[in-house]
Amino acid sequence: MWKHGRLCGSFICALALSSFSQAEPLSTEEAENFAACVKQLATKAREASVSQATIEQTLAQISYNARVIELDRQQPEFTTSFADYLNRRVTQDRVNRGRALLNKHRQLLNEASERFGVPPQYLVAFWGLETNYGGFLGKMNVPESLTTLACDPRRSDYFTGELLDALKIIDEGIVTPNKMEGSWAGAMGHVQFMPSAYRRYALDYDGDGKRDLWRSIPDAMGSAAHFLQNLGWEKGARWGREVILPKDFDYLQAGLNNRRPLVEWSQLGIHQTDGKPLPQADFKASLLVPSGHQGPAFLVYHNFDVIMRWNRSEFYALAVGHMADRINGAGKLHKAPPENVPRLHRDQVIQLQQKLLEAGFDPGEADGIFGPASRRALSQYQHQQGMVADGFPGAEVLKRLAIIQ
Repeated sequence: MWKHGRLCGSFICALALSSFSQAEPLSTEEAENFAACVKQLATKAREASVSQATIEQTLAQISYNARVIELDRQQPEFTTSFADYLNRRVTQDRVNRGRALLNKHRQLLNEASERFGVPPQYLVAFWGLETNYGGFLGKMNVPESLTTLACDPRRSDYFTGELLDALKIIDEGIVTPNKMEGSWAGAMGHVQFMPSAYRRYALDYDGDGKRDLWRSIPDAMGSAAHFLQNLGWEKGARWGREVILPKDFDYLQAGLNNRRPLVEWSQLGIHQTDGKPLPQADFKASLLVPSGHQGPAFLVYHNFDVIMRWNRSEFYALAVGHMADRINGAGKLHKAPPENVPRLHRDQVIQLQQKLLEAGFDPGEADGIFGPASRRALSQYQHQQGMVADGFPGAEVLKRLAIIQ
């Protein structure tokens, strides 16, 4: 589920909890400030028509959770390669389980697909990547997590809104406060809906009178399909496809922001992995090379953008698309992403961004996150240096910039 910049499925994020210990207790002043904040949140809840019973059962029992703030502040120490990301998530075991669940729930999934236009294999792929098919829904108390985050200044307004929506869900009688569990950021159920998305898009798909995304697989799958439809899913279209590039390809053409009709990509010498020409469909695509010129290349379509509205990560969207294809019977990638690539520390990424800026190429903020702006700047630098301009921080360009020896 789209989590305002969350870069991993909650199954993976939640497992990160094990690496954190409880921080020092709040000081007297901090405890008083938190109590005052909770009191203000209770007032806002009443103004938002949350019942007094829910307020008393929930906010009156809330404690500050320091682990939530630790996780909110935590950023990966090292960059993750596409090979590492994909291989950890799209495993043969997970594909096999996805195929089995696709067959087990075929009638349900076909009905949801017919109603909302999202093919069954995509719904199963989201399910697998978000919670390992319900194997781990998260163990954090959602009202406690959201209250802690709402009382933190970094994103207080956003999490205040999510908390109020969580309280309204409790008001519906779907779940009791102590049973409302999810990720540290408040994502819930088999497909990890934030409370705001839950209230807007969750469905009572099994007709039992409750929109239960924790215990009802029909509700979870129907709700996921409903949400994707509202994000703009294009019925009858793919997410994208792996392609083969010509040897002399100009990698400056890569990137999500460079969209062009499929016929133009064909004219540049791009083919399907079986050597056949690209389809003559009338729509635009972008080219992604997440591992540089030595790894796989993908043409991605409108539905790839829809997947990124669920989770704003190119790696995540590629994993969902590939996982869906595999669940639907496809094989592994034609060209596997290389695994022996430099694993950069965040300080090294900052150093790389700074050196690109000094060389006259704008990578955006030097924040240690190698995103689209940084890739574009690196590609331009590589082009200037007569290198393959794939925007990938491989060993050759890193040595030239003295980032690694």
